[in-house]
Amino acid sequence: MARTAAAQAVVQPAFDELGTPLAAVTFCIVDLETTGSSDTDSITEFGAVKVRGGEVLGEFQTLVNPRSAIPALIAVLTGITNRMVADAPRLAQVLPSFLAFADGCVLVAHNARFDHGFLRRACAELEYPLPRWPVLDTAAMARQILLADEVPNCRLATLARHFHSPTTPNHRALTDAQATVDVLHALIERVGNLGVHTIEDLREFTRKVSPGRRAKRSWASDLPESPGVYLFVAEHDDHREVLYVGKSVNIRRRVRTYFTAAESRRRMDEMVRVSTGVEAVECTTTLQAEVCELRLIATHAPRYNRRSKFPERQHWIKITTEPFPRLSLVRTVRDDQASYFGPFRQRQAATDAMLALYDGFPIRQCATRIALAQTTPTCALAELGRCSSPCNGAISRVDYGRIVDDVRLALSDDVRPAVAALQHRLRRLVSQQRYEEAATVRHRLATLIRTGRRYHRVGSIANCPQIVAARRVEADWEIHVIRYGRLAGAALARPYDVPQAVARACVTTADSVRPPVGPLPAAGIEETERIADWLEQPGVRLIEIDGDWFWPLHGVITDERLPTLLDLGTESAPATDAN
Repeated sequence: MARTAAAQAVVQPAFDELGTPLAAVTFCIVDLETTGSSDTDSITEFGAVKVRGGEVLGEFQTLVNPRSAIPALIAVLTGITNRMVADAPRLAQVLPSFLAFADGCVLVAHNARFDHGFLRRACAELEYPLPRWPVLDTAAMARQILLADEVPNCRLATLARHFHSPTTPNHRALTDAQATVDVLHALIERVGNLGVHTIEDLREFTRKVSPGRRAKRSWASDLPESPGVYLFVAEHDDHREVLYVGKSVNIRRRVRTYFTAAESRRRMDEMVRVSTGVEAVECTTTLQAEVCELRLIATHAPRYNRRSKFPERQHWIKITTEPFPRLSLVRTVRDDQASYFGPFRQRQAATDAMLALYDGFPIRQCATRIALAQTTPTCALAELGRCSSPCNGAISRVDYGRIVDDVRLALSDDVRPAVAALQHRLRRLVSQQRYEEAATVRHRLATLIRTGRRYHRVGSIANCPQIVAARRVEADWEIHVIRYGRLAGAALARPYDVPQAVARACVTTADSVRPPVGPLPAAGIEETERIADWLEQPGVRLIEIDGDWFWPLHGVITDERLPTLLDLGTESAPATDAN
């Protein structure tokens, strides 16, 4: 674990963490005058001042000939007339010169959205790449820095007068830019005693990142720059609470973002405020980091992790073990020789899949226990032909067992009979123009097919006592040992290592994993799915495998085939082509 906040508070930040001091930043303060239209060709004047460390490095000013006439009201306001701009250069001639003047600067403007918006649209229209300027808005800075009773508003003229600028704004581009320079310097002076000493600090301050949140960025200074998991914690008098768990390929860089405006989620801002430190768990590979995150979330159930709410909730369809078996929705898989299908993340999805099976097979839907030597009256479903009616002795136990075997086969090995039966019903409903019912059946079929894919994907890995696989990432080899669907070990073979030797060592030190109760893996469902994602990537090589990692040939409908099967207006292909 990395040190917590109490220990990290005394760590001096490295030079690369300090940012760029404001005295070393070159600012380009810009102002544009326009005809009042939003078109880029409405710009009538450019004015800009380049400053660094309080010293003026240069000024840029030029009139621009717009394509439209300047309205009389605008001419009175700015003093720029049609005669003045008649011989001025066009925007296409001015823009390259300004981009060269502002190159490498931090762009500053009063109400920057207006000026930067015109520049952005001009670059797009004239096919110039928009420079990646950091942008500061002195109006936004003033609203954040000044108290409500200091100034009546944050207009440029008001601020220039408040800070005793020698330049009075007069709606001319260069004059207004010069006044904005004085306002910028005055605002920077105001925040100097609040710990704002770099351009990064200043940008975060204007984005309303609180000083307390920015001060906690030192927590990241001692975290590793490697893949792993980070934990925001709150130390109380009698216990330690894990508030949030996250993962990253670079822990240090990711944690830094929580103390900047890049993290805009309100609940994350609250989490940072109540936390007292950050801890880190380094991982060898990115997959190990993903798995570690899932396990820590399941262990601590952090209140700021959305997916930490009830991760254990899964739903399964169970074929019961009684004389006349039925389908039942359960939340746990037990070692009771029953057949299970799933898992489903939501109960409604499990219900839809079970209804799809009822649509395709006449298995009984009642929950009544049926004795072999006793009969009961027929239910309405039997009268409608939707149930084989074992309750009244209409079907023998052997014949009913064949129906149950067909359901079990459709769920475990060959889904084609279920698909064919549902497609037949779909075509009949469409021919009768019962489109709403057809859409319902279509949704149930899609749920059944998609869950079947998940069932076989997870179960195929869970059935293997051990899989050792490797994948090349740049110059290294990521090596993982998977046992019964659980990540048991991870290693990284560097260019100077022998991958096979690293793999053998990883197998030796990997965790022992007990066989799970099928079809469950020895890990959480989501962990096994993450492992499946990794195994199915291009370039993964199997070093060793104990067991059979396979899917039934006709047990899964491919993504390419699924839209055709679900098309209500399309005749289905023969059942033999449904794999």
